[in-house]
Amino acid sequence: MRIDPELAATLAAIVDEGTLDAASRRLQITPSAVSQRLKTLEQQLGRILVVRTKPARLTEAGEAVVRLARQIALLEHDALVGVGIDEEGGARRISVPLAVNADSMATWFLAPLARLSAGHDIDFDLHRDDQNFTARLLESGTVMAAVTSEEAPVAGCSVSPLGVLEYRAMAEPGFASRWFAGGVTAGALAAAPFVDFDRRDTLQHEWLREMSVEQEGVPRHYVPASHDYALAVGLGLGWGMVPLLQESAGLVPLGGPTLRVQLFWQQWNLRSELLDTIAAEIAAEARRVLGAPLSRSRSSPASRRSRGRAAAG
Repeated sequence: MRIDPELAATLAAIVDEGTLDAASRRLQITPSAVSQRLKTLEQQLGRILVVRTKPARLTEAGEAVVRLARQIALLEHDALVGVGIDEEGGARRISVPLAVNADSMATWFLAPLARLSAGHDIDFDLHRDDQNFTARLLESGTVMAAVTSEEAPVAGCSVSPLGVLEYRAMAEPGFASRWFAGGVTAGALAAAPFVDFDRRDTLQHEWLREMSVEQEGVPRHYVPASHDYALAVGLGLGWGMVPLLQESAGLVPLGGPTLRVQLFWQQWNLRSELLDTIAAEIAAEARRVLGAPLSRSRSSPASRRSRGRAAAG
C-alpha cells in the first residue's frame, strides 16, 4: 500500500488551516474536493485520520500521515534547490514548523530565524509551548524541530545540546523594601506574592524549595507571557524568576540559587540540507548567548524543569 503524497499534503493543510474550507483556499481547490481527498485517504488506509472539530484535530493515525507529508515537502524542497530550480525563481516557499519555549522566543530565538529568512524562502510557523512539552509536538508531526528540555531523543529524531537559560529571583526595589525589609527569610517568602507564568511553571516553586519554603499557600499572580512576566516583576506585582537575558537595571536580586534550565535541539532525523542549515544557525546563536551546557554531574532538578514562558506554551 502506498500513501499518495497529494492526499497526505491535503490532510496536512486541513490540520494547519483548521477547517476544510480554509484548506481549500490554501490549496486552491473546492471544499468538496478537499473532503473527497480526505475521504479517499481514510478509505484507503481504513483509519479515521482527523476529528472534524473546529479546529480540526488529528487522530494518532492522522499524525503519522501528516509527519510523512511534512517530510516529503522538506525533501522535495531540498531536491528543487539541489537541481538549481530555486535560482530560476521556480522553487516554492516552504513552511517550517518549529516548537520553542516562551522565554527562548522572547530572548534569543528570533534573531537566527530572521537571518535565515533573509537568505532562504522559508515561512516559519512557530508553536509556543513549555520546553518540557515541545517534544510531544515532534512526536505528533506538528513540528519538524523543537527547543526542548528533553535530552532523550524522540523516536525518529536527533538531539544536540544548545546551552542553558539561567534564572535569578528578582524584584522591584520598592517591592523588595516592603516585603523583605528584614531580609529574604523563609517567613518573608511565605508571605510575599510571586509571579507564576502559568500552572506548569515550576521555577518559582523550585527556588522556594531551595530556600526551605513550601510554595503551597504563598500568594501568586499568573502572567502567561514572557515579556509581560518580566514587566510584571519590574512593576512590583511580585517577585519572580527572571532570565538573565531579560534582567533590567531596575530589578534587584533576592539572592539564593541561580536556576539553570538545560535546553536541547531535537529535529527529524532526515538528511535535509535546509533543516541542517536551520539547526546550525540556531546552535550558533545559542553558543553566543546561552550559558554552556551542563554536564550530567552538574545537572540539577531545575535544569530538567522549565517554563513555557515567553512563547511556545
